[in-house]
Amino acid sequence: MTASESPPGAADAETAEQGPPPVVELDNVEIVYDRHFLAVQGVSMAAEEGDIVALLGPNGAGKSTILKMISGIGLTERGEVSRGRIYYDGEDVTNRGANEMVSKGITHILEGRRTFEDLTVEENLRCGLYREGRRFNFSEEDYELAFEYFPQLEDILNLRAGYASGGEQQMLVIARALIHRPRLLLLDEPSLGLAPKLVRDIFETLVEINAQEDITMVIADQNAQRTLEIADYGYVMENGQIELHDPADVLAEREEIKEFYLGTSGEGSRYTDIRHYKIRKRWT
Repeated sequence: MTASESPPGAADAETAEQGPPPVVELDNVEIVYDRHFLAVQGVSMAAEEGDIVALLGPNGAGKSTILKMISGIGLTERGEVSRGRIYYDGEDVTNRGANEMVSKGITHILEGRRTFEDLTVEENLRCGLYREGRRFNFSEEDYELAFEYFPQLEDILNLRAGYASGGEQQMLVIARALIHRPRLLLLDEPSLGLAPKLVRDIFETLVEINAQEDITMVIADQNAQRTLEIADYGYVMENGQIELHDPADVLAEREEIKEFYLGTSGEGSRYTDIRHYKIRKRWT
């Protein structure tokens, strides 16, 4: 064996030291619609096992597009990863369909509290068993996980979902996702249109779910303050690109985040009168 050669098993030992791959990872991803319209460019990000990852940014930044391409829903909307790769547990899943990603343990809660409005709350929850193929073979035990975190739903099981309040509908879609028993949960704007107290309650429940069920989460939301409070790591997007990223507690203390998203920057900030300029232009 020459000095430059590695001993047997050295590569395996090195891999072991590196630990398992992230649950989901994007490597320099570019996303286009209809093969021509560029929505996301050069995005690299990851969510480690058991983490809550915040994906922040204004409307149109590309947050929803990224979640949809991870879950495979984006393919149904004529989206496509045209460059770069998406990995799930180290496996290349770029441009895989939603049915395959669901079977791998990925559940996506879309923006806007997408319930089946004409079905009852119970029937909506039963839809969460679709992945297990038990839509017509279920028991009350299947709902225990949902009721553990959202006991309010047990009192409105026979109510049509369309008549539930906004907060109840948000609880319902999260509970329905839990019945899937996901490994990775993608949440798009879970705070949208909810009162501050409801937002606080739901985000606190997400923390409990993350800790107790060991579900990795990626949360795309414009409520930066609440999202960073519960997240382990955060990414900030603008115009289809990642402009900032840091551990969530570090990100929350950055002056540009305070100025743009938290409204807590110092009175002497030199950027008070030019909020409309991009973070990238102001802080590079």
